[in-house]
Amino acid sequence: MEEGKAHPSEGVFAHLEMLEAQAHEVAVKQAAAEQRKEQLARLEARVQELRQRRDELQAKVELQEQGQHGQGGVVSDPAQHSAQTVLGWKIRKVKSTLQVFYLTGISGKLSKQGVCFCISTAYEGTYLDSYYLDLLTEPQVRIHRHSIPTFIPMEQIAKKYLQTDIRRFLSVLSDHLNAYVGRRYQADQLQEHFSDRLEGTMQRNSLCNLLVFNYNPSSKSETFPFNARLLYGDLCCSLPTEVVISCAPDAPAALTETAAAHSDLFRRLALHKAFGSFGSAGEHVDGAR
Repeated sequence: MEEGKAHPSEGVFAHLEMLEAQAHEVAVKQAAAEQRKEQLARLEARVQELRQRRDELQAKVELQEQGQHGQGGVVSDPAQHSAQTVLGWKIRKVKSTLQVFYLTGISGKLSKQGVCFCISTAYEGTYLDSYYLDLLTEPQVRIHRHSIPTFIPMEQIAKKYLQTDIRRFLSVLSDHLNAYVGRRYQADQLQEHFSDRLEGTMQRNSLCNLLVFNYNPSSKSETFPFNARLLYGDLCCSLPTEVVISCAPDAPAALTETAAAHSDLFRRLALHKAFGSFGSAGEHVDGAR
């Protein structure tokens, strides 16, 4: 090699370092935005809870006032309290609860037999699907009908929370649904916008928590040196918990380094955004083979 002339692999490593720096910056910004969003949601939920407590106290005051009968302001038996006041208090409590749910993408309305909930899902600001759930409240809370996919572990979630904490039940169910549609959305975006970098059709299961595909970061190559296996062990998360990027045992060292860098990207970025960040670096990687 001539003195002063850079080795081809140096350009590859430089591009990989640039990609890692860009990916880290994007991940930090996304994390900060998500944290602000979560804090706002918690504050709004807290406001609604305080309003609910206020309504409960007002209802108790009304019950106390209506219980004042006879001489000396003696409070009557609670059984003699106005049924209409009690009913009004319960309705206000349910409405306040539904408002809290609405802040997290869950809306609901009272029905003749119970409550009908709608769980709306989205990913990175893009509205995706809505799922419906009818609950009966008498003699105990139970699921009447729903449109939740069969592969979502709703029965397990219901067994754990439905009878004791309906808010927690709906929150966990919503987390599962949003994570599922987020994973599915990423896979669809990858297949739609980067099909020229994929070998055939991506393999995925119904829950989209296991994705397997062969790919090349460059759109100008007809070979697909990398095999990716993404496992989403946390079903409430839209990013993988395990990423394995492999290439042929006799692959050049540059490809092995690239596989390691891609593994880190896939753990921190949405799948289609990771592919979008490859840019021209993929062409240099391909050319270094």
